[in-house]
Amino acid sequence: MYENQTYSAILQRMLERVPGDVDKREGSIIYDALAPAAAELAEVYSQLDVQLDLTFADTSSGEFLRRRALDYGVKWQEATRASRLGLFFDANNAPMAVQLGARFSLRDRNYKVKTQLSPGRYVLECETAGTAGNSDFGALLPIDYINGLARAELADVLIPGEDDETDDSLRARLLTQVQSPGTSGNKADYVKWALSVAGVGGVQVEPLWDGPGTVRVVLIDSEKLPASVQLVDSVQNFISPELGMGEGVAPIGAEVTVAPAEGVALRVTAKLVLDGSKPLGTVKEHFTRVMTDYLRSIAFTVDPSPKYVRIGSLLLDTPGVIDFTNLLVNGNATNVAIASSQVAVLNEVSLHE
Repeated sequence: MYENQTYSAILQRMLERVPGDVDKREGSIIYDALAPAAAELAEVYSQLDVQLDLTFADTSSGEFLRRRALDYGVKWQEATRASRLGLFFDANNAPMAVQLGARFSLRDRNYKVKTQLSPGRYVLECETAGTAGNSDFGALLPIDYINGLARAELADVLIPGEDDETDDSLRARLLTQVQSPGTSGNKADYVKWALSVAGVGGVQVEPLWDGPGTVRVVLIDSEKLPASVQLVDSVQNFISPELGMGEGVAPIGAEVTVAPAEGVALRVTAKLVLDGSKPLGTVKEHFTRVMTDYLRSIAFTVDPSPKYVRIGSLLLDTPGVIDFTNLLVNGNATNVAIASSQVAVLNEVSLHE
């Protein structure tokens, strides 16, 4: 808005106000007197332009966007810690009990035992907030000695950890709140309620799914995979711990059932022609990564079905690949149909020369 208010433009306007019989050349007294003021005014206009952008949600960022969102009850989400499945065994390979609060380490991160699920199976919480806690798997080392413990393993991601919310994510939630406001338990309300629980990455709401007064809320986690039992329980307890009783945020009379999305396993096979710059293992690793990212990008969207042509494009764009033949997805050279309550999950990649 103030992009034309440059130092030169401001100084020229100021000099034009000086009578013509006064020396206004560069280096003159009046020129040297006005130049510093023109420079300061140009800086003020520049800051005004920045402040104007920070006023509106579509151009705001950082702290200012968070404060703007709070005006509408949308709170910025800080990083959360991952909840993981821990498995513990004694010398006879039998499940064994460990003390709540016991700490274990794996690579650069530590994990604390929070609750017991069943004999030898516990919920562990990563002490490092963010998505870093989702990536490690394998043998755990006890930080303090535990008598009788022979083996400890870090297994499934129960509730994924999330990094600090990005400006784009917060802006999207804010615009959803403003443009599609919740009103007394409509679909927008259920989406908002579910997404407010840490670890939820997508929501589908099915009204009247089992008759009048029933609502089904289908979830994927922040990794775009079917939600775990623990995540489903967290959302269920927040929205409606007792069906129809209004004990959660859902209105009285609404029988709310929270469920995980159904995972549809994908198996991708193809014969490759390589250029020799990359070994087959590296090609497979790269393709697996971009394929996983593609499936995440379409999960719970308007069209969640993986496209055969798109998969072929990803394979052809993989470094080291010249061409391919016999590309099959779940045994067919067609798109894979995914329903609204389902999510595609890459199960196997089989590439060969």
